[in-house]
Parts: sequence; C-alpha cells; structure tokens
Amino acid sequence: MANSDTNPRSVTEQAGDPPIDSVHRALVLLKALRDDRTLGVKDAAEMLGVAPSTAHRLLNALCYDGFAVQGRERRYRLGPEFRPDETRPLSISDLRAAVRPAIEDLSAQIGETVHVWIRQGPLLYWVDGVEGTAPAHVKPSGWDRVPAYASAAGKALLSELTNKQLEDVFAAGLPPARSSRIHDLRSLKRHLTAVRSRGYAISIEESAQGVDGVAVCAKDSLGRPVFAISLAIPSSRFDRAALPTYVDSLRVAVERTEEALGRSAGR
Repeated sequence: MANSDTNPRSVTEQAGDPPIDSVHRALVLLKALRDDRTLGVKDAAEMLGVAPSTAHRLLNALCYDGFAVQGRERRYRLGPEFRPDETRPLSISDLRAAVRPAIEDLSAQIGETVHVWIRQGPLLYWVDGVEGTAPAHVKPSGWDRVPAYASAAGKALLSELTNKQLEDVFAAGLPPARSSRIHDLRSLKRHLTAVRSRGYAISIEESAQGVDGVAVCAKDSLGRPVFAISLAIPSSRFDRAALPTYVDSLRVAVERTEEALGRSAGR
C-alpha cells in the first residue's frame, strides 16, 4: 500500500523542478540581466510564461533590493548590487563640469534661467545655474535649501522614489512651504503618481512668488536619480502651451549630461 504521507511536491523536486517557483523565476530574470540585456515587463512575462502583472511584481522586487534598476524607457537592467564598480559617488565638481555645456545651450535656446539641483533628504540644494536672457528673467542666485516637494526639480527627483522611500525621507513630516498645494504625505504620493506618468514636473509659484518651474530628473548609469535640471520662468510669461517645447529641451540637456557623466565614469 502506498504511503499516504507521501508529499507530491517532494516527488517533483526530486525530478529536478524548482522548489519555489518565484525564486526560480527571479533567478531566470537575473541571468538575463547579467548578460547585459534590458527587459521590459512584456519581455519578462514571455520569458517566464507568466502574466505581465507577475513579471512586473518580480522586477519590482529585484529593484527594491538593488538587483535591478528601471531606466528612462521603463526597461530594466542589472542593478548596483551586481555592479559595485559603478557605484562611485558623483562629486559636485564632476556634475558641474558635465552639466555646464548642456545648461548653457538650454538657456540660450529658451531664453530663461536654468537651475541644476540635487536632493539631500527632504531638501533641495542648488548646484549650478545659467542666467536667462529674456526680459525680467529669474535671477539664478539666492536659491538653496528648498523643500523638495515644493519645487519642480524636487518633485522630479522624488517621483523616482518608491512610496516606502518617500515615507523614510519625510518621516518627520513635510517641511513647511507656505505656497505649496501639497500639505501631507498622502497628497504628495498622489501628486507624484502624475509626475511619474508624465516624466516631468511643474511648479506654479510654489517655491517662490512669481516664479514657475519645469524640471526633468537625470539618472546615473544604474538608473538612480542624481540631479534635476529645471527652467525657472516668471509666472507672467509661463505658457502651458509651450510645455512640450520646454520638456523636450530639458530632456535633451539631461541626456547630454548623462552621456557626459557616463564617459567620465568610464575613464
């Protein structure tokens, strides 16, 4: 008589099937990423023979622990846990050298003041800028320690974080910003969902009266948010119909800087 305690799973495991499907699937994805492949959710789903929602969940889990990163085109590649040689912190001098030609051209093209920002915790710090040439332009000096959620650049950078990371950044609450329309973490998360969808952020007199902003986040070779480039435009001249032009020009400047930083890191 057969033993009624026989575990069917143990039989399949002895036959060579993976004991835990989710672990096996994650390892399959890691092997693909290790071979310098980039994967979209659809690619991963077809490779594993699973639903796109399952593939998306697995890829996000790999990103959470640093085994994968998601790039600008929503494709995934190998993360910093497997590429420690590319995790050298970026110095401010390196960033300024890489970004300067791009922001000078951007300001000359649009005529407005351009700023470059980095985020430290809940605050933004000004790194560099080019003064605009249009009449009554925004002055590039006097900007520092701005609440990240109250500016276009800050929102562009924050949009690259997970909800858990946002909760850690604002564990002590949102620093005061009288002109911001965002008053708590819940409304910030909701707002950043829209920023992620658009791929750029705007602010309307949130960090300074009479100043509007448009910004795009720049990433390093591992897909991590590093800095943001923003246009600072007088509210009286801010034209929503020109947003596509602003955003396209910002993206060109960001891509130029990312490429310059990549060449610098490869030396």
